Amino acid sequence: MNAFEITGGIKLKGEITPQGAKNEALQILSAVLLTEKKVTISNIPDIKDVNKLIELLGDLGVIVERIDKDTYTFEAKNIDLKFFESETFKAKGGGLRGSIMIVGPLLARFGKAAIPKPGGDKIGRRRLDTHFIGFEKLGAKFVYDSKKAFFNVDATDLKGAYILLDEASVTGTANIVMAAVLAKGTTTIYNAACEPYLQQLCKMLNRMGAKISGIGSNLLTIEGVKVLGGTEHRMLPDMIEIGSFIGLAAMTESEITIKNVCYDELGVIPEVFKKLGIKLERRGDDIYVPSQKHYEIDTFIDGSILTIADSPWPGFTPDLLSIVLVVATQAKGNVLIHQKMFESRLFFVDKLIDMGAQIILCDPHRATVNGIDKKYKLRGISMTSPDIRAGVSLLIAALSAEGKSTIYNIEQIERGYQDIDTRLRALGAQIKRVNADAPSH
Repeated sequence: MNAFEITGGIKLKGEITPQGAKNEALQILSAVLLTEKKVTISNIPDIKDVNKLIELLGDLGVIVERIDKDTYTFEAKNIDLKFFESETFKAKGGGLRGSIMIVGPLLARFGKAAIPKPGGDKIGRRRLDTHFIGFEKLGAKFVYDSKKAFFNVDATDLKGAYILLDEASVTGTANIVMAAVLAKGTTTIYNAACEPYLQQLCKMLNRMGAKISGIGSNLLTIEGVKVLGGTEHRMLPDMIEIGSFIGLAAMTESEITIKNVCYDELGVIPEVFKKLGIKLERRGDDIYVPSQKHYEIDTFIDGSILTIADSPWPGFTPDLLSIVLVVATQAKGNVLIHQKMFESRLFFVDKLIDMGAQIILCDPHRATVNGIDKKYKLRGISMTSPDIRAGVSLLIAALSAEGKSTIYNIEQIERGYQDIDTRLRALGAQIKRVNADAPSH
């Protein structure tokens, strides 16, 4: 097992470029299955979850060519539908939550698919009902084979339908959109997710010949077409990385320029960090964060304590709440962090308390942070990363802390962040990868 060993308390300086967006990649890569023509995709992050999906596409018969470090071409001419019933698919598909995303395109183009019963991860239950109900409304039929633990899906006659989603699921919306683009007639999706990543998918599909209107709103209309063609697509930078780097700069009193951020697609993210008192400037398409000794949390207009909560786009993304929580520990003032969308995502705060942060965990969804205004630094400790986002929050805490920290289970971090140690070292961080057995507790 690998771990990161970090010597904290060092000011960093320089430029850092965010990777391509992981959550966009899983949708965009699945969409290559909708056409037999060549699709070129650039700014693909080189991370485990994405590479596993690319490997899965290859196993299905897609011709995959890597033409640059972050650019691939895909040609889904000859797809092997028998592969779905294999043990290999069961092992690989079951181990990758993103594999659910290939179902929509395959149903649309071939009229059938099989899916192993999916697993979950540590941030609470993530239901896939939204996907399945959407497919059923379009006319797909599911048969669960309990012996093989597979869902077999028949979708030989998909027809457009009015679909009101029970939740504005990003992956659910994307999957239903991909199934609907080749269905007969018109599909309307209400309470659709409207994240930039989903807008990117819809724009890409339209370039391939789909007819999707209402992009960016929660009401999508899709007129089915017979066939889609090839296209080129460049993915957005990862907004979670961008938010993480803003937080890192503030915590470590560093002067950092975050390059090529696609600022107009960041929604409320810069404003939320400004509410914590962090100064940041837009310079063209870069964000410049100056070195600042102190930052003070705003209050509401009536003077009451600020609350920062997550909500579906265009609200604040849940993936950055753990970063905001860490950054608030060194601010001046108080803030209530309310994690509405997932349970158990705040359970890493005990590690921050061990480091000297003043946090009250009110319940699984809410934590009150009393900012210590950098009166004393957090102290380095040994800790284990529970999930991707908490892992990076702990990494930021360790980089700002006094002394040495060790973070175990960094595979969790590397599922979502490519070469994170190399890129941080380029800013002057003292971080090295070591082989280590995780502590038994």
